[in-house]
Amino acid sequence: MVTLIIQMILVIMFTFSAAIKFLRTKTMVQHWNEYRYPFWFMYVVATLETIGVIGILAGFWYSELLKYAAALISVLMLGAIHAHLFRAKHNPYMAINAFLMLGLSILLIMM
Repeated sequence: MVTLIIQMILVIMFTFSAAIKFLRTKTMVQHWNEYRYPFWFMYVVATLETIGVIGILAGFWYSELLKYAAALISVLMLGAIHAHLFRAKHNPYMAINAFLMLGLSILLIMM
């Protein structure tokens, strides 16, 4: 049951995250400028997030895929934490969501 809840949280969060990157929302463009990454990389990250979501959804039926999808999300969250704290030099509270998603991903890997 806990695994299902974590999966649903990650699916919702990363579906939203990928969507705002693909749609180039004003706030995402602003953040991306602060990170100082090229905009093509935003689409790469959004694509990887989408692959992670598909893997987590597939994990409902094929549990062996879940660990790989969670590992991908973990790597993406390490990158997000780095972008917030080191590239954009945001206040640490800006990375709280990334830390939480990293923690949930690690829990899925360990389960």
